[in-house]
Amino acid sequence: MQPLPHGLRWSHAQAVSPTSSSVAFFLVFASAGVTAACSSQDAAPAYDWGLGAGVPVPAVPVDNPMSEAKVALGRRLFFDKRISGNGTQSCASCHDPAKAFTDGLALPKGSTGSVVPRNAMTLTNVGYRMTFTWANPTLHTLEAQALVPLTADAPVELGFHRAAADIAARLAADALYPSLFADAFPGEPLTYDARHVAMGLAAFERTLISRDSPYDRFAYGRQIDAMTESQKRGMDLFFNEKVECYHCHSGQDFTNSMRTAETTRTSTVFENDGLYNVGGRGEYPADNAGLRNFTKLATDDGKFRVPTLRNIALTAPYMHDGSLATLEEVVDMYAAGGRNVTSGPNAGDGRTHPSKSSFVRGFTLNAQEREDLLAFLRSLTDETFVHDARFQDPFR
Repeated sequence: MQPLPHGLRWSHAQAVSPTSSSVAFFLVFASAGVTAACSSQDAAPAYDWGLGAGVPVPAVPVDNPMSEAKVALGRRLFFDKRISGNGTQSCASCHDPAKAFTDGLALPKGSTGSVVPRNAMTLTNVGYRMTFTWANPTLHTLEAQALVPLTADAPVELGFHRAAADIAARLAADALYPSLFADAFPGEPLTYDARHVAMGLAAFERTLISRDSPYDRFAYGRQIDAMTESQKRGMDLFFNEKVECYHCHSGQDFTNSMRTAETTRTSTVFENDGLYNVGGRGEYPADNAGLRNFTKLATDDGKFRVPTLRNIALTAPYMHDGSLATLEEVVDMYAAGGRNVTSGPNAGDGRTHPSKSSFVRGFTLNAQEREDLLAFLRSLTDETFVHDARFQDPFR
């Protein structure tokens, strides 16, 4: 089998517009220095990531170094419904470990019933992302991202800011949280505010590292039988010019949004995949126009961050709005060079969208090749990751 240089090295290459309250929380957070640029010295040396040889350390902000205590706090907060304003929803409500930290829905609902306009992204290897959520170019740290579901108004997700005092009282009255917060933030006043909650959540989320799929065992563990022959043929298709997948889903993390502790870049690439072309006007649905919602540039219409393909078989439905139900539909859309919506308010031929990525050009596969490509995508499923005891609900 030919070597796969594109797949065997690291590539260094949801929210809509922020609301007034989330911007305010973000500015407070930034003023504290938590969004400081990352460097190779950012990760606290005392923290043991437990990563294998050749696996890089995720980027960590200077003002929120990793610690076992902070990860333990973040894990408990992640699964705790008491951090939502009405006490009905936790982060795990939309990010279930069994579904590779997604929820199985096209669009999630917030704690008050509001529909969130973007599909819940997987948190697989989320600590390696260069920006966060589907199309927000301003979110460069997990700490900043965590404030979006905590404090957003349109729509409300967790609604932390609407009941901050009540939530603080709930956490303070818990048997464990006072000591967990004290251990996580030694030398600081004991507070239970959004900033400290976000810092704990971010620390836990950085540990969600997936590296034991059949593909990993084959490509990096030298286990020749870890992948089936069909998966190996699909891998060859994935990494060649016939289907063009690897251009955007590149490197070990299968995304061009990749950052490690050694990375200095903080920008990422956003791509239009030809999912829509409403009315043939070169537009996506106005309330879900991707990067254009932030930049206001017509050329950014329909551009979204390229998600990782790790655990992709567990994260249906697909695309930023959950509009494709199966991996088969996804492969068929890319084979067609985009999607032609023939009826309804979003009717239009996405294959002709003027901002569509040049790599979404369409391809032809026979039945065996199509099945082989799908088999390869399924080889990226890491059962060890989704069942890892460190990532499960501590309340169960």
